[in-house]
Amino acid sequence: MAEKPYTANEVAAIDAAKFQPLQKNTKEEREAIATPSLTFFQDSWRRLKKNKAAVFSIILLVFIIAISIITIFVSPHDPTAQNVKFTNLPPKIPGIDINGLNGYAMVGGNLVDKYAAANVPEGTYYLLGTDGLGRDLLSRLFVGTRISLLIAFIAAMLDIVFGVTYGLISGLLGGRADNVMQRFLEILSGIPNLVVMILMLVVFEPGIPSIVAAMAITNWIPMARIVRAQTMKLKDQEFVLAATTLGESRSKIAMKHILPNISSVIIVQMMFSIPSAIFFEAFLSFIGLGLKPPAASLGMLLSDGYKTFLFLPYQMWVPAVTLSVIMIGFNLLADGLRDAFDPKMKE
Repeated sequence: MAEKPYTANEVAAIDAAKFQPLQKNTKEEREAIATPSLTFFQDSWRRLKKNKAAVFSIILLVFIIAISIITIFVSPHDPTAQNVKFTNLPPKIPGIDINGLNGYAMVGGNLVDKYAAANVPEGTYYLLGTDGLGRDLLSRLFVGTRISLLIAFIAAMLDIVFGVTYGLISGLLGGRADNVMQRFLEILSGIPNLVVMILMLVVFEPGIPSIVAAMAITNWIPMARIVRAQTMKLKDQEFVLAATTLGESRSKIAMKHILPNISSVIIVQMMFSIPSAIFFEAFLSFIGLGLKPPAASLGMLLSDGYKTFLFLPYQMWVPAVTLSVIMIGFNLLADGLRDAFDPKMKE
């Protein structure tokens, strides 16, 4: 007697059964780890990638930093070259016929081609215009962004080296040592930054060394106080007491137990110190204690643009927008890193 042929549904059921996962009948199979374990930084990076604002900020900041580095070797014009014939030219972008971006400007109530009036050679463009000395603003913006970021990153490194180390030592030691160290911080914080900067000018000329020296004396104090407060809160926790009972040294406790748990606070404070350092440099440049011409920074560009803002607003708007974009990028990145590195934010 011939076998009854399988129906289409039966054939599909048999084929599906062939690909069913094996049953885990033993205890070892059921308790086996199905996914690979992740380190602290791998897990943090996984959660950081889910934050779209932080990822966008990373891309934006990497682009700005890359442009500032590339323009060391390639620049539209010499950022320090002066040409009194081409002073205060408006922006001119080839292919765009929009007043304000095509080389035309209002002079005496009339729209005038400033490039033709200044006899600018054909094919020469200043995408962001020129300043009062005929220097290309775009080239100076590249230089200014690079110098401002350099000062900002130096400030961040000073916060890490001095602030975190000082705060950890003060918080872990406690008692009389902590009291003496905090009184020393109060003495330093009572000295105004402007006074420190003037004292630095006695030793150094106006420039990056004097700004860095001033920041090295006072700007790391907020980081030290925050780290000290977090350290004192954590050093009485059970996991730290257990490590102490097991004979762990204070340096290992600080690096293995306390530092990872306060990393989010450190990162956020470090990110805030970067725009603060840029503003500090901008303030010093504004009052004439910053960089020495013909060097450029965002602060110097803002100071120069402020003088002619009512007549030539683009000279101030360009560095102001650049500074704002950098600040927003660092703030969004700080929020994303805070959530990613915080052990309490695990899903």
